[in-house]
Amino acid sequence: MNVYSVFPTQSMDSHMRELLSFWIILTFFSSKTSGLACSSTLTNCCSDVNQSCFQVLPYSSSMLGGRALRILGLTLPPDGRLLCRFKGEIEQQGIIDEEGHPYCIAPLLYETGWISFDVSTDGTDFNRSGEYLSVHPSKADPTFEVTLVNSTLWQNYGTPNMAGQLRMTWNSSLIKSERVNVELWGYREVSRSPAGSSSLQAEISYLYSLGRNISNTGDFSFIPQPRERFSTWELGNIRITASPKSEGERNVQSLWSGGHVLAWHLEQSFRDDSSAWAQRKCLQWDDLERKLPDFLDELIDCPCSLAQARADTGRFHTDYSCNIEMGSVCTYHPGSVHCVRAVQASSSHGSGQQCCYDNTGALVLTGDSVGGSTPDRAHVWGSPPYGEPPRVPGFSHWLYDVTSFCYCCLWSDLCHIYLNHRPSTGCRRYQPPKAGVFGNLHFITFDGLSYTFSGRGEYYLLLSTDKNLSVQARTEQLKLKNGTLVRATQLSSVAMKENSSDVIEVRTAGDHLQVLRNQKILSFTEQRWMNLQGVFVFVPSPQNVTVIFSSGAAVELRLYDATMTATVLLLVEFSNLTLGLLGRMNSDPSDDLMTRSGEVISSNATLEEIFTFGAGWNISNMSSLFTYDSHYLLDSYFFPLSHDPAFVPAFSLPLKPDDPLAADMLSMCLGEGAQFCIHDTLISRSLAVGNATLRAHQHHQALMEALKPVVSCGWLPTPRNGKKNGTHYLQGKTLGFTCNEGYILYRSTERTCLKEGTWTGEQPYCFTDDKVGFFLGAFGSFSALVTMVITIKLHNRKQTRERKREPLEMVTQTQT
Repeated sequence: MNVYSVFPTQSMDSHMRELLSFWIILTFFSSKTSGLACSSTLTNCCSDVNQSCFQVLPYSSSMLGGRALRILGLTLPPDGRLLCRFKGEIEQQGIIDEEGHPYCIAPLLYETGWISFDVSTDGTDFNRSGEYLSVHPSKADPTFEVTLVNSTLWQNYGTPNMAGQLRMTWNSSLIKSERVNVELWGYREVSRSPAGSSSLQAEISYLYSLGRNISNTGDFSFIPQPRERFSTWELGNIRITASPKSEGERNVQSLWSGGHVLAWHLEQSFRDDSSAWAQRKCLQWDDLERKLPDFLDELIDCPCSLAQARADTGRFHTDYSCNIEMGSVCTYHPGSVHCVRAVQASSSHGSGQQCCYDNTGALVLTGDSVGGSTPDRAHVWGSPPYGEPPRVPGFSHWLYDVTSFCYCCLWSDLCHIYLNHRPSTGCRRYQPPKAGVFGNLHFITFDGLSYTFSGRGEYYLLLSTDKNLSVQARTEQLKLKNGTLVRATQLSSVAMKENSSDVIEVRTAGDHLQVLRNQKILSFTEQRWMNLQGVFVFVPSPQNVTVIFSSGAAVELRLYDATMTATVLLLVEFSNLTLGLLGRMNSDPSDDLMTRSGEVISSNATLEEIFTFGAGWNISNMSSLFTYDSHYLLDSYFFPLSHDPAFVPAFSLPLKPDDPLAADMLSMCLGEGAQFCIHDTLISRSLAVGNATLRAHQHHQALMEALKPVVSCGWLPTPRNGKKNGTHYLQGKTLGFTCNEGYILYRSTERTCLKEGTWTGEQPYCFTDDKVGFFLGAFGSFSALVTMVITIKLHNRKQTRERKREPLEMVTQTQT
């Protein structure tokens, strides 16, 4: 509904405007958030909303549960009874602390994401609603984790030289009891269906207690004993609870350790000969893998270089088990300095891709090193619908990919079997994304066209109806720190949505960026990464936000000295499917300035003509994804037209020789982006604004350099009984081959990767002297035999022809 056309703002008195603003807020949020959790914006404006909606602190908990979530703004009546119901099905008794604060205990789940729950204060009516964020155990607050001291000993207990006491520690103040129980819980995936069905069900169960009613000192050690009865449970977690609770009781306040392979409680035969035991398990796993569906073909290829991997934020994210920014402690990938994982799991099997790189930035392959990149049958972060194996976050990955690594690679010498099922994918099919950027007044389209547009309003930065992706930008008039308004605009907010995903908006809020999900402000004080509906949001710092959609499209927002910049990354699948201010992505910049009607504006158009072009990409109220949660936003953007025709920017300002900014500006604005830096400095009369523009442009140039396409010729094997000099397989790289002493190299000693993606030469082989002679002799005998057979065949054909009549003979001979 276009409210502007119904209620002209110029004739509206103050009282009427207040009523209309209130009505707009209610109708806007009721339409935008239907079926979603209570909006914090409504909570702020409407006191009665507090009676039906609540927030919790903390707002996140490990999916293993056990964290006490305090319900804010809820007062229990004297005769009240607090009940908590999660996801409409998991019901439990709430708790009230000594100060009367109500709490619900986060339940044990098999999924991550925002979890809705309701509470009842009378034991009957669940009429108050809220939500909390269930997170992967590795992303939960480490303060609430049970620490397994010397994790190497825990993981390899029972193998040679791995014995003695196992120790764990925890924050004793987080368990409000003088005595605690220390329990072991196991995870497995079992069939619960009729015979013949292949469906599995995830199961986390209490196994047994390691300590009962022990003193809550925050420290516990024990000598593990083989547990024949529970030896089939090979993966699990330690849990600590207050001792008055019944052992194995679910969904009580507790602390959990990380998941780990339970080598320390396996059967006695493992301790007697761990290598033989592990070999048997590895071979059993090998048989099982051969029966499971192939998942490798549907995985995306790895980026060819470390620079590409770190720049392609729409598809890959840092693997924190091998992180260059944390010292490159790569236990499972020796020789690598950094690994990334594909953000999205494969569609059919929920599998994951992993890509690792060495200190030269080259992709490490399992064909060259046991520390190479290994794909995963189960994505480590899980995938929707989560609760179904092998899509359970964390646990499915450990079950399918980590325990087997222990069997074959850590505890036995059968790592080649593991790598046969988990080979590196390589990068021959990898295509880097294209990037378009909007910062301050300037655009660089996906095809590289640069132009300036300084309209005030709300516009389509990107619109792809075929992919159902919309990215919208809001601009505001530039105000300097001293309060001076200048005739230019800057980016203030970006809202975006793909298919049925959550609506994500990122807007400036002073010296940081603020993120909204479906018009509700998200806090990132506890979590930097959020798994939402159809979209991921990563906030590594208050000035940096990355939004990642299921298609692999990503939007990066950065803040440079209070100046916001948006970078949109798109895959090649979006070619010829984009419109808006970032242009038509088709490697042809000449048609990037395309209007809604399909008319193409020349790239040599005047600034005034480009201004008219940009104004035409304004959005409507009905298509808006933005939040209007203040009178300022309603008055400035919702009621007026989405493009302010009254605002006319300064299209250009000449540089005067006596300008006091000239010397400092010219010394600052150097290199790539200098013209943008000078333009913005003169327009804003601010060196800070010009410097922010220069930094944003330099970041974009670095991104473009990192995402340059490269040619890979693919992996080459090392000849048997020989050596390969080098492991780089990109265009221009040359590999040398030699043979061990006593062997002679046959075929190419060097092979070079060509721009066509092929290698020069032929695959070399190494033979001993006698085998070379035998090979050549055999080859000579074979050639002589072939020659004799051909001669006899031709002689027989000649005799046949001679029996036929002369005319036919002549034709036949000619054909022969």
